[in-house]
Amino acid sequence: MMNATTPVAVHIRSYGELRDADRHDFAQLVLPLAGSLLLDIEGRTRQLDLLRGAVVAPRAWHAQGFQGANRSLIVDLDWAGVDPGLGDRLLERPFRPLGPAARKLVEFMGIMVDAGQPAASTLSGWLPLLLDTLVLDAPRPASRLAALLARIELEPGLAWTTETMAKAAGLSVSRLHALFREELDASPHGWLLDLRMARVRAWLAQTDDPIAAIALRAGFGDQSALTRALKKAIGQTPAEYRRACREKRGQAHALENPPKPQ
Repeated sequence: MMNATTPVAVHIRSYGELRDADRHDFAQLVLPLAGSLLLDIEGRTRQLDLLRGAVVAPRAWHAQGFQGANRSLIVDLDWAGVDPGLGDRLLERPFRPLGPAARKLVEFMGIMVDAGQPAASTLSGWLPLLLDTLVLDAPRPASRLAALLARIELEPGLAWTTETMAKAAGLSVSRLHALFREELDASPHGWLLDLRMARVRAWLAQTDDPIAAIALRAGFGDQSALTRALKKAIGQTPAEYRRACREKRGQAHALENPPKPQ
């Protein structure tokens, strides 16, 4: 059950390159309206599209972005206003299937936001329906790649090649490429590189682990290989990226905890 007084803000956003990891005190729903995007939540990365959205818990580190046109409905809400039982069920699987009922609700609110910020009464009626639907919706049909993707996400540092991926999935290499294009709009190598880079950025931002250890854990041969890859992807070395993240956290902490007047 949703508390009718829960503050809610809705926006429509588009994302380009994967952004720096961020977190905030409110929860957030990410519900694609068009195209697709990558979302990393605490080191777990999934592609969101018209059939899959996400629930980001309060204070959870997350980053999103994608190369290509995309448009998503973003819902910010006070998690304290969500019934604990419902909230726990949503966060058990933060990447949620969007069945027909949820899609209709998302599309309706997208139209409302395009026309101007919806009234509070509209939001207070719409949000409980959406949250209930996200829990009750039938799961998305199983993907031929689901088991393979889950295995790679658990061990991104293994020496994955298209041949070893195909063998693990019980597919031919050509069929593997076709399914990646069909389901993820990416090549196996491109998807793997995106996953590894997302993990690297999360580990650099959230841990003090040595960069060399992060490079090996993510599947790069050594620190210099990771440095070249990250420099090519975002224009920063691992050390520069980690330093920038720490500076941002320090600035955010200073804003949240201003000095008390003397």
